[in-house]
Amino acid sequence: MARTTTHDMKAGTPWRRIGLALAGALLLGDTIALMLTGLFNFGVALPGAIGTACLALSWRWETVARWRAVSARRRWIWRAAWTAFAVWLATVTVFFYLIHRGIAESAPEATAARAIIILGSGTPHCVASPTLVARLNEGLALAQQWPAAWVVVSGGRDFLRECREADIMADYLTAHGLAPKRLIREDRSTSTEENLLFSRRLLEQQGASAGDPLVLVTSDFHLMRAKRIARKVGFEAISGAAAATPLYLRYNAWLREYFAFISGWVLREF
Repeated sequence: MARTTTHDMKAGTPWRRIGLALAGALLLGDTIALMLTGLFNFGVALPGAIGTACLALSWRWETVARWRAVSARRRWIWRAAWTAFAVWLATVTVFFYLIHRGIAESAPEATAARAIIILGSGTPHCVASPTLVARLNEGLALAQQWPAAWVVVSGGRDFLRECREADIMADYLTAHGLAPKRLIREDRSTSTEENLLFSRRLLEQQGASAGDPLVLVTSDFHLMRAKRIARKVGFEAISGAAAATPLYLRYNAWLREYFAFISGWVLREF
């Protein structure tokens, strides 16, 4: 069996193992904490998977070092894997920058919005989540700014639950002073594309056309993709209003959106 090289021994110095262990514990702890609140999606699960891998690598570092030392091919695989991971992290960083830049540019441009569409974001335990509350509060402020605008609450039934998001959203808005007669409930959608397509049909029934000035309210991480989908389903004068994502789940949500954006592009959702 080949001996571990001096380079490999240096690569296994304690500070690297400690760094991996700390990063792994932080990432895994983030996933566990969010799962205990009832949140579970790819943006929550992936950091936990990466954290578990970091902890395992820290624990078995010397074993991995001996495995690498066996052949040049294994050392090449090791370097290629870390290079691929670094490139992936770079693309995630660029995507996060684009989201951040989009937030700064998301102030509504419509001078007299005909309608405000608020997109749902999940209702764990049939209660509005902090993310959804942020969207509703943003929509409520816009509804006060444009008192003649229709307010569409869009969201269907959550998986394995009887409640419908649109009803929970409507109840929240009316409890905070919005006139029920201004509300339009879109309660059948199961995706962003359906949110917007079904909302468009309901607005047309009320005499609002796709060419009228409309404001789309959703979370900061979701706005970039949602506006593209809105244009695809026919909205011509759509502007966006970004609701801030609560800090404790912000980057998990942004990470989930990274993959959702890629999926939407591959599936030609926009």
